[in-house]
Amino acid sequence: MRVRVLGSAAGGGFPQWNCGCGNCRGVREGTIKAIPRMQDSITVSADGEGWFLLNASPEIRAQIESFPGLQPRRPRHSPIEAIVLTNGDLDHCLGIFSLREAHPIVIYATDHVRQGITRSNVFYRTLQRFAGQVTWHALKPGREDDLLRADGRPSGLTVQPIPAPGKLPVHLEGLSSPDPEDNVGLKIRDRVSGKVLGYFSAIGKLGSTVLQAFDGLSCLFFDGTFWSGDELSGPGYMAKTAEDLAHLPIGGPGGSLEALASLNVPRRVYIHINNTNPILREDSLERRAVEAAGCEVAFDGMELTL
Repeated sequence: MRVRVLGSAAGGGFPQWNCGCGNCRGVREGTIKAIPRMQDSITVSADGEGWFLLNASPEIRAQIESFPGLQPRRPRHSPIEAIVLTNGDLDHCLGIFSLREAHPIVIYATDHVRQGITRSNVFYRTLQRFAGQVTWHALKPGREDDLLRADGRPSGLTVQPIPAPGKLPVHLEGLSSPDPEDNVGLKIRDRVSGKVLGYFSAIGKLGSTVLQAFDGLSCLFFDGTFWSGDELSGPGYMAKTAEDLAHLPIGGPGGSLEALASLNVPRRVYIHINNTNPILREDSLERRAVEAAGCEVAFDGMELTL
């Protein structure tokens, strides 16, 4: 299985358009040891020909142009076989609406995520220009399904969604009731090699169900949004804590680094990193702590072969 990181930052990217924090100012001015990042998305393939996007960020066009594997090979063509969504947050699904140029699209999502995108959404009409412009496949938590190519053929990969503690997207708060299908992690398995990729880019806490899902993983991409619970509330950027936003902090007692450091998973990679997170600085103490625990920090263009 080939894996390519298209974007490794949380919503807003790095630097964030309206942020002048030390990280964003420093990367703009070149005064800190850090690199810019687009918003979180990765792509996977069993054969290097057909690719599946895990989430579709607002920067999808730039991400396609950044990776030749996703670029068309004929006048009207795309190697993107389907998009697999983990939740309905805008930084994970807004890119779908950029793929509107009369091209058929296949999307895997839970029923609740699909409803949040399609229900009473006038923008969705741009994806209804012809019959069958979008084909939806339902993800059912705990069930393993084949990932099918756009023409219905097996790809050699399977997907299994795992309920991950999270929350409703901000734009659906008050309009929909929370449900376990609102946010899932993904296990992607290569049928030939048996290798399994875990992708849990948004998760509020580590319970037994999620930890059990990590058994047998060859690589885990995990929520690296915030280093500390008060990363936003402390400096006064926002009144909410990391936990309020359903993101488990990396550092401190009970943080994800404690858990990931003890996992028997060959590669453990933090992704979906907020612009305020000190691990973005390659020479920070927090970055050293992550690396000392045997974990990695994702960057745009990172590639893995499992």
